[in-house]
Amino acid sequence: MKHTVTTLQKMKSEGSKIAMLTCYDASFASLMNQCGVDMLLVGDSLGMVVQGAGSTLPVTLQDMVYHTRCVARGAGDALVLADLPFGSYQQDKEQAFASSVALMQAGAEMVKLEGGAFMAETIAFLVARGIPVCAHIGLTPQSVNTLGGYKVQGKGDMQAAQLLQDARTLTEAGAHMLLMEMVPAALAGEVSRSIAVPTIGIGAGPETDGQVLVMHDMLDVYPGKKARFVKNFMADAGTIQQAVSNYVQQVKAATFPAPEHCY
Repeated sequence: MKHTVTTLQKMKSEGSKIAMLTCYDASFASLMNQCGVDMLLVGDSLGMVVQGAGSTLPVTLQDMVYHTRCVARGAGDALVLADLPFGSYQQDKEQAFASSVALMQAGAEMVKLEGGAFMAETIAFLVARGIPVCAHIGLTPQSVNTLGGYKVQGKGDMQAAQLLQDARTLTEAGAHMLLMEMVPAALAGEVSRSIAVPTIGIGAGPETDGQVLVMHDMLDVYPGKKARFVKNFMADAGTIQQAVSNYVQQVKAATFPAPEHCY
């Protein structure tokens, strides 16, 4: 059955965990779909793991359109979520709409943008025009230079309260999903219980409604330093298919992430 915003909402209501992985081409899209991955994130992480850049910032809208088109061709039942890259949506609502249209026409079924409550107006604008949106809070890699590096977000009381308020504001604006990155597990659980839409965690503990990892990290391909929340699923698998299947199984069973992957 094809995954849609409706089926994902039903999964949250029923307590069924959502398994997501990043994906950048048709072959891996087909493999992941066959292994039961619910959502494929065409992430601007491609700047680092595919293009070899030091961050996500150099990725262009044209890059994202190309990879989204590739993934959509192999996605099957999996829902295709595509990142709006740096500089393609922050200027104004009209720019965000034009960029989102390009990704949707390439095959995306939802777009993701980074930022707190200040993005609420943009989200409402997009959703009103037929574009499902996933909001991304916590560590927002496109803002790594202002955050001072890849650091856990929401650790203090004030930061935690702000993150919770951002989550509520963005979902009230119409966001269909919320992704939290590098957030303390207890806080991510509180957010997940406080909002009606599905939550996806990456370094946000086991109490979110689903999980996502960068494909190159979970297959132990990317040569860079691994974050605490990463698990090498190839370590106990003889094939890529088995590694992906194990990831899906552990997400569904809520055995990943384990305590050692949490903040």
